Amino acid sequence: MEYTQLGRTGLKVSRLVLGTMNFGPQTDEPTSHAIMDAALDAGVNFFDTANVYGWGEDKGRTEEIIGSWFAQGGGRRDKTVIATKVYGNMGGGDGERWPNHDKLSAVNIRRAVDASLKRLRTDHIDLYQFHHIDRRTPFEEIWQAIDVLIQQGKILYAGSSNFPGYKIAQANEAAARRGMVGLVSEQCLYNLAERRAEMEVIPAAEEYGLGVIPWSPLHGGLLGGVLKKEGRSGRSASGRSADALAVTSVRAQVQAYEDLLDKHGLEPGEAALAWLLTRPGVTGPIVGPRTPEQLESALRAVELELTEEVLTGLDEIFPGPGPSPEAFAW
Repeated sequence: MEYTQLGRTGLKVSRLVLGTMNFGPQTDEPTSHAIMDAALDAGVNFFDTANVYGWGEDKGRTEEIIGSWFAQGGGRRDKTVIATKVYGNMGGGDGERWPNHDKLSAVNIRRAVDASLKRLRTDHIDLYQFHHIDRRTPFEEIWQAIDVLIQQGKILYAGSSNFPGYKIAQANEAAARRGMVGLVSEQCLYNLAERRAEMEVIPAAEEYGLGVIPWSPLHGGLLGGVLKKEGRSGRSASGRSADALAVTSVRAQVQAYEDLLDKHGLEPGEAALAWLLTRPGVTGPIVGPRTPEQLESALRAVELELTEEVLTGLDEIFPGPGPSPEAFAW
């Protein structure tokens, strides 16, 4: 496994991030534990989760599964950089009846951290991420709450997720005024088929020294060999992939992508991950395996070196928007 610094920090993290969103809803606890053991054995030390994972009435379940894995001992917690998130409503009902159990107010951040620590069975969170922007809470309040948590030793670093470029700038300028480190990472939707982050989010992250952590690196399975799988099994794609493939131009694009990789003897999912590892500012993509076999496939991407011919071909099939303002102006 290769390692890199998380943004401008001294923290060393693996170039693949283990996403845990499937733990609970789609993957049972024993299998989840087996996947985490296999990831750690392979050198993956960066695990990502969120307080809302488990979803619905099972919100928090994913953190509990990770906590029970930590509790098995064997140095699991000490070897792991654990990242979780705050924003979604964790109350017992809808947002109207639990108005202070979501978003980024100081009261919710304080409550949410303590609840996550309890579920994770740990005394600190390495990377505490804001899952979404909060249009109502000023950054001065957010950073005051984070500063207290850092002083208490409950969190070490703060990161963002799904932030536009201007909010990354606002957040870190507000932190600088308080003499704080500010955001050290941004977790955003970024893959070959969805490159809008290259316009402003990634440049802002690079300017402020944030490590970029792409989520949905296979774009909901679209980049994982979906057409090849259709041909083998006769089963149609589902979810985000099915919606995308319903557009004729997208299907043609994906076909060209799979043909290019087939020509070079490459597996689509592994190539899509390897492409992200070549991108400026990227710390590592999040992979969310449902099975140990899917984890093994993702691990191979770290060792995969794409030739210039392949990289050029991928850019021709999935051209990026280009930097701003040239992407939309002159």
